[in-house]
Amino acid sequence: MAEIEAPKIPDRLFFRIGDVAELTGVEPYVLRFWEGEFSALTPKKGSNGQRQYRRKDVETVLEIKRLLYDEGFTIPGARKALRERSRKKRRAPKRQKQAGLFGDDAGAKSETKSEAVSEIKRELQDILKLLK
Repeated sequence: MAEIEAPKIPDRLFFRIGDVAELTGVEPYVLRFWEGEFSALTPKKGSNGQRQYRRKDVETVLEIKRLLYDEGFTIPGARKALRERSRKKRRAPKRQKQAGLFGDDAGAKSETKSEAVSEIKRELQDILKLLK
C-alpha cells in the first residue's frame, strides 16, 4: 500500500478548529468527539472560548486519523497505540543521553542536539511573531 503524504503544517503557533479540519480532512464535529476520546488531544480554549490547537495537536490528529482510517484501529486500539507511542518517546531521550555519557552513538547525540536547537529556534520565532 502506498504511503499517503502528510499535509504540510503551516509554521504558526495556534490553529482554529476550522483550520485543523481543513488541514487534516477531518470534520470539526469529529475533532470535538476525538478530544473526548483521546487524552493526547488537548487543545486549549482562548479567552474568546475558541479552541486553539498547537502544532503537536495537529500532528496528533493526523496520527489518530492514520490509525483509525488507514490502519483500521478501533478507538480503544488507537488510544492504546498513542499511549504506547508516548511512552516510547519519553524513554528514548534517556537512552540517548545515557549512550552519550559512555561515548556510544555520538552521531545520534549530536543529531538530537541539532533537532532540539531547531525546535527551540522555531518556538522563539513563534514568540517573536506574537510580540510583533
